[in-house]
Amino acid sequence: MADQKAEVLICGAGIAGIAAAYHLSLRGVREVVLLETGDPLSLTSDKSTEAYRNWWPGDPAMIGLMNRSIDLLEGIAGASRNRINLNRRGYLYATADPHNIATLEEAAASAAEMGAGEVRRHTAGSSRYQPSPVTGFDIGLEGADLLTDPALIRRHFPHLSPATVAAVHVRRAGWLGAQQLGMWMLEQARAAGVRLVRGQLTGLQTKAGRFASAHVRRPDGSSLEVHSPVFVNAAGPMLQAVGEMLGLELPVFAERHLKMSFGEHLGVVPRESPMLIWMDPQRLPWSEDERQMLAEDEATRWLLEPFPSGVHCRPDGHGDSTTLIALFNYHVEPVPPTFPLPQDPHYAEITLRGLSTMLPGLQPYLLKTPKPWIDGGYYLKTRENRPLIGPLPVPGAYVIGAMSGFGIMASSAAGELLAAHVLGGDLPAYAPAFRLERYQDPEYVKQLETWGDGAQL
Repeated sequence: MADQKAEVLICGAGIAGIAAAYHLSLRGVREVVLLETGDPLSLTSDKSTEAYRNWWPGDPAMIGLMNRSIDLLEGIAGASRNRINLNRRGYLYATADPHNIATLEEAAASAAEMGAGEVRRHTAGSSRYQPSPVTGFDIGLEGADLLTDPALIRRHFPHLSPATVAAVHVRRAGWLGAQQLGMWMLEQARAAGVRLVRGQLTGLQTKAGRFASAHVRRPDGSSLEVHSPVFVNAAGPMLQAVGEMLGLELPVFAERHLKMSFGEHLGVVPRESPMLIWMDPQRLPWSEDERQMLAEDEATRWLLEPFPSGVHCRPDGHGDSTTLIALFNYHVEPVPPTFPLPQDPHYAEITLRGLSTMLPGLQPYLLKTPKPWIDGGYYLKTRENRPLIGPLPVPGAYVIGAMSGFGIMASSAAGELLAAHVLGGDLPAYAPAFRLERYQDPEYVKQLETWGDGAQL
């Protein structure tokens, strides 16, 4: 068995592990081993919507983490001549339910109070609303614009349902090239001495109660033992399995999430559009004949039931691209992570029908569904949908993960925070909110009984 030594051993070269390695290298840690079974960024990090936002109403810790992460993303965009294709198109949350206007008001006020930026309210006759630029990330707009005049919404977003009564345009938001971001950080880290080691983690050992070493099976079948005083669990959807190797039961679970993309050749969604999100639960639009047919079969009757809110989409690509990325997370029950990812034969049609409620111009596609590309991954979550970043009960062991659906956008600040924990640096005010120890606080656990997850996408 071959031996290697490292100052820090990181298990997982997804976006979280790469960000941790990058920020450790920025702070002078040269002997970092990044352990990955397959190719970097290939398990779930490359299946992302590639979007970001600082919109986390009601959670100042998440707003603080995201604001810092977006600061770092903008720094990387500047340093790389925007190799990561960062934009500030924003997120547009829309509703046809008048009762949701108060919900939007409260959410916008909450987010503003907690540091997401001011709210600009646009009622009938308002002319101050500014659309977001198509490119660039230094647009001078923070916070959110709340539009409650249907005529104003129709003027700027005529493709939305005519029933739309309100929308909020979150401005410190947009999307980027997730693969480009991860590879840029990995290149910088490797130039600073970080080593990428291919192999399967098969066991972890402690000595005198501290982490000591990891057993690895290489692709050629040979064995490797990596000795290090510091171990970082950045195993993404396999976070729990790796935690169990240290005798730990981490408070996480997995949800399967899919996404689809297709050629939207009718041009219903403008190529300059922000991310579009429908806030309302819905029943899928079916014809009467289709309803009768679906109702007759127990296996399809569920397609007539109410579906959740949150169907969303955004344009993708440059130049002559017509690609639309669309997501509808309607199955969110916990499942064990298995690969290859199980598929859903109904996903494309359900997602397209759900989108057509928000975007009626998509209805012609229901007559002949365009050939979609479907992929996805697992959202690894904690109960309250905050990440785990910090030390584990085994001395020398740390965790960075459970970044459910926000791994790309949070990775920069999460990696920075992990590095501060490992090296004993100053911690930001939001750090305690993401430590595993939070579950030892009875008041915190009690609070979870009423915890919401309104910012999840």
